[in-house]
Amino acid sequence: MQLLLLATLGGGIGAGARYLIQTEMIRRLGPGFPWWTLAINVAGCLLMGIIADLISRRFGGSPEARALLMTGVLGGFTTFSAFSLDVAQLVERRDMLAAAGYIGGSVILTIAALYLGIAIARTVVP
Repeated sequence: MQLLLLATLGGGIGAGARYLIQTEMIRRLGPGFPWWTLAINVAGCLLMGIIADLISRRFGGSPEARALLMTGVLGGFTTFSAFSLDVAQLVERRDMLAAAGYIGGSVILTIAALYLGIAIARTVVP
């Protein structure tokens, strides 16, 4: 029950952060291309790499830290369901080049960010 509460608390924090970033980026960049979802997914994967590595190496794989930070905060923050919707909307607008670029960029950049996060964690906290 404690892990569920931690994941729920973290999910609310992550979702709130995602909302704030999304609304600010839409205000600044406009709604034409889903830059906010791409940025959130890349940042979330970078943080996942850092946090996952630190939890496993420094905190003994703490289930509480995993529930709060990984399942909760980052699960609420990252937006792959929103990513899927964004792709569908680009396809429906028949903007196939943007859809393909968005898919490729999202997959490549988020995986690269995850590995960068692991490298940063291992460099900063050996």
